[in-house]
Amino acid sequence: MRRPDPAALAAATRTARAVAGGAAVPRPELAGAVRATLAHLAVLHPGKLVEVRVPPFAAVQVGVPGQSSAHTRGTPPNVVETDAATWLGLSSGRLSWADAVAGHHVQASGSHADISTQLAALVAALDAVSDATTGR
Repeated sequence: MRRPDPAALAAATRTARAVAGGAAVPRPELAGAVRATLAHLAVLHPGKLVEVRVPPFAAVQVGVPGQSSAHTRGTPPNVVETDAATWLGLSSGRLSWADAVAGHHVQASGSHADISTQLAALVAALDAVSDATTGR
């Protein structure tokens, strides 16, 4: 998977902030933010052990640190699915994995479906991109 450009990731961060603030975000902007953040997650954690789905916008397969990615065909045994607003909250650090799961905003199945570690790395990466593009 190709690494999204920093401008797309910075735009995704702004979109996540707007969604968290309750703003109505145009569907193409929402789709772009979801796709960019999912693509970056896949770049940071290559593999095929967990499928992360944000319908109707995108789905990626990612690895789990310390686990081999032996899955090769069909749907992986570990699946995470959520809506766009929840995903942007998770990917921006505005919503914790535990709160999203407890609030039933995420459906996660499989023994490796807890992607909190991968999300922490994604949040840190997006924060770094945001800081670089805003001059902080």
